[in-house]
Amino acid sequence: MRLLLDTHIALWAIVEDARLPDRAAELISNHNNVVFVSAASVWEIAIKYALARGLPTDMPVSGPDALAYFRASGYELLAIEADHAAAVQDLPPLHRDPFDRILVAQALAEPLCLLTHDPAVKAYSEAIEAIILV
Repeated sequence: MRLLLDTHIALWAIVEDARLPDRAAELISNHNNVVFVSAASVWEIAIKYALARGLPTDMPVSGPDALAYFRASGYELLAIEADHAAAVQDLPPLHRDPFDRILVAQALAEPLCLLTHDPAVKAYSEAIEAIILV
């Protein structure tokens, strides 16, 4: 299976967060699966880390550190292509977060199974075969 990790799933995996569902950990660690992390996720992490205000809910790692962890974990890095960006236009307005929308567009274009814990992405699940971990 070809998996695209939503940003929070990718983060939970690299920081060994207890919120990572067992099913996600199994899928990520299964050597028969190819695990992708989007450049959009690295971008989102970098932005949120830079805006951190020292709260416990702030971004736990920087963009460069996350990128290093993703590479060390053997994840494939998925660039944002012009076709991915253009495909966002055709998505129904079910989710407002631009990072989630580009991940959905990438999952549709490649195709990839989007591994997420975000119930708002569930509305796209039939089209992208998202694995919802709620």
